[in-house]
Amino acid sequence: MSRASTVRRLIAAGMLVALAMPLLAAERAYEARVTRVFDGDTVWVQPLPEGRYRKLRLDGLDAPEICQTGGEAARDALAQRVLRQVVRVSERAIDDCGRGLARLQHQGEDVGGWLVGIGHAWSYRWRKSVGPYQREEARARVAGLGLFADPQAELPRRFRQRRGPCVFP
Repeated sequence: MSRASTVRRLIAAGMLVALAMPLLAAERAYEARVTRVFDGDTVWVQPLPEGRYRKLRLDGLDAPEICQTGGEAARDALAQRVLRQVVRVSERAIDDCGRGLARLQHQGEDVGGWLVGIGHAWSYRWRKSVGPYQREEARARVAGLGLFADPQAELPRRFRQRRGPCVFP
């Protein structure tokens, strides 16, 4: 590859990054109705009024996979709390699967913090960070709530590495 070709490719890549930065850096906030709860950290919402449906991943937490111990309980708890309810969405980015990364608020409460606090998810760990919900997780662990009643509870990331993704019929 010639030097000129390499320079053109780098410039094009830089332009793409520059164009995408506002989409990734700007937080989008809106009201939406939760129309489906897929698992303990994935929901579908319809922005109000009459917006296009969006698939969102709850930011800052990691719930068990649906085929993992505790996965159905996490999904059911989340559904009981927000399904068909209007929530405040704060979407900050798009994840590798094309889902919006978002925090939800329902009746003034952070849904992610609530879910971790009742023991249905872990605070999301990233490198050396214990995540944004470390206090909620610590309280749930001490109280032995949900997942934390089982000393062998396995982080979803380790579960996927060991077993692979859940298979759906």
